[in-house]
Amino acid sequence: MDLESIPGVGEKTARALADLDDPETALENGDVATLARAPGVTPGRAARIARGAIRRDHDDPGGFLATDRAREINRTVLDLLKDRTVTDDAAHRLETLYPSPARSRIEEVQAFAERALERDPDDAVLTALEGVEPLERPGDVRVRDRCLATTDAERYAQAREAIPEISVEIVEDAQGLAELARGYATVIAIDESFAGVAVEGDVRVRPDALETPAEIVPERPLEFFARNRDRLRAAVAVHRALGDGEGLGPAGDEAWAGDLDLETLEAGLERLEADGTVAGDDELDRLTVAVDDLDAVMGVGESVANDRLREAIEERDVTIEGADLLSLVERGAGVDSLLSRELADEYAAAVDAARDHVIDALDLDTGEAEIATRAFPDEPTFPVERDEGVVSRLREELVAARDRRATQLKRELAADLAAQREAAHELVRTAIELDVELAIARFAADYDCTMPTFVWGEASDCEQASDDKAAPVPEVGFAIDCGRSPVLEEPLEAIDPVDYAVSGVTLLSGVNSGGKTSTLDLVASVVVLAHMGLPVPADEVRLRRFDDLHYHAKTQGTLDAGAFESTLWQFADLADGGEGSLVLVDELESITEPGASAKIIAGILEALAENGATAVFVSHLAGEIREMASAEIAVDGIEAVGLVDGELEVNRSPVKDHLARSTPELIVEKLAGEADSEFYGRLLEKFE
Repeated sequence: MDLESIPGVGEKTARALADLDDPETALENGDVATLARAPGVTPGRAARIARGAIRRDHDDPGGFLATDRAREINRTVLDLLKDRTVTDDAAHRLETLYPSPARSRIEEVQAFAERALERDPDDAVLTALEGVEPLERPGDVRVRDRCLATTDAERYAQAREAIPEISVEIVEDAQGLAELARGYATVIAIDESFAGVAVEGDVRVRPDALETPAEIVPERPLEFFARNRDRLRAAVAVHRALGDGEGLGPAGDEAWAGDLDLETLEAGLERLEADGTVAGDDELDRLTVAVDDLDAVMGVGESVANDRLREAIEERDVTIEGADLLSLVERGAGVDSLLSRELADEYAAAVDAARDHVIDALDLDTGEAEIATRAFPDEPTFPVERDEGVVSRLREELVAARDRRATQLKRELAADLAAQREAAHELVRTAIELDVELAIARFAADYDCTMPTFVWGEASDCEQASDDKAAPVPEVGFAIDCGRSPVLEEPLEAIDPVDYAVSGVTLLSGVNSGGKTSTLDLVASVVVLAHMGLPVPADEVRLRRFDDLHYHAKTQGTLDAGAFESTLWQFADLADGGEGSLVLVDELESITEPGASAKIIAGILEALAENGATAVFVSHLAGEIREMASAEIAVDGIEAVGLVDGELEVNRSPVKDHLARSTPELIVEKLAGEADSEFYGRLLEKFE
């Protein structure tokens, strides 16, 4: 993959992405967490890169959100979705969703969203998701208890590159292997020429060692699983919380995880300590304790022997004839000779007690016990002292046995886990993907959403749908049934549902605070979500595919000449090529004087109508604009039913082909009906 072909990715970023193990798969999956591991790439930057890759794959020119207000609406609805994620990485993953004019992209996300809507945001699953995070790379592993050995310099270089975790040594012959075996618990000879050589110590001949590094250094895969132990356990818990009838993969398909065996993974993680060692083995535990306690137990053994011997001496009356004493002195004999002569049995019993204590306390096997027995001398002496040379030999034996057992266990566990590494990545990735799905499902439930229906038919759509080459341009712009604006800062139950449909160019009239701006926000939100491929907050929505969304918010105050000119430039571009655009404008008349505004808006609407654009212009000058326009311009109205206790009572759904009455007209009408004065009646006639 040419990474620089992605929009927004230059040479430097491409080099950073190339450092990842599999940037192509990460880009294909929109895996923001993985992309953000590239040097200098933040999660926000990673999301932009992922969006760029999606645009390239779908031949999407970008720029759907053509104005600041359109981008604000997009950010608001995206934040609502992100607020419903559990993990940060799912929130970052949602950043890869964006409104697109490309039919293939819309349909791709729609398929994903439809699966998401089948999910049940169960509390147990959401709780389990709290521990899920992307898997980390293991740190540098260094193993010092074994080495590789070779006689060849070229083979030496290959070994250092293939298995950098352990030392590589050059030897000349079998004698060199023997010398290495005295310094390492295990020596792996990688030359075929060493086959059949008998060397004392744990020396193995493995010519295939460089092809099977996990067998030689099981710490390599174990370090990965140890570092990610809690993350993997959380991902497994998510899977378990889903229940037997539902999987993490698409549509509950459990084949997504390849060779993943959850039972084996769970059992392996249970045996794996955080430092990468293997737990739960009685023999390894015995040897570890024996090594750790050797000196202390030997000290206690000495005390046992000396206490027994001292007690025997204190309880025994020893009589020595003068001639015997003279003979002992002449021979230079000391207390040892006296013990040998008078207390030989007691000494032997004391030493046996010391030996038994050491063997029992350290739980030594037969071979180890034989060495331990020699730690206390048979020849009587007082005080009894251990032979440090023998103790050192016993320690070496125990350490070597411990390390061999630990390596054997690591090798066995690594064999169980290593093959599941890729599937483990997939397990976590799909758990995060599940979080994205559940966020969509929760958003859809909170706003009573449904999947919109696109009425395809534009030329660009026909090119992608070979079975519909001659489809006409659809008459519908958008049609919303019971829409509920998600950008209103009110609880859903307090939002009045809105029905609104527009085809072509329309003026929207209505009273102040009647909901005209909220209607535009609803339309913009529905169109943005629909072009993202997501469910929309309405009972039913039909719409055409738009090339872009131009939403011009209400301008505060009259614009100066420069700003006024810039605004006209924007509409000139739409007038020249806005046939696939949706244009939403809120009270454009505020840009200049009312009379001039009506003329300008009328001209803009005429041009948009000629181009086949879809547009809704909110205006208090709807009547004047319609009169000035040379083309037929539809006028819809948000009708105020009346005044109740000084408050407007409004039908929030625009009425088609209806110029809504203004708030002043309603007030005058109310006064004319209540007051006994011809003045109000004459004022009311002015509105007719």
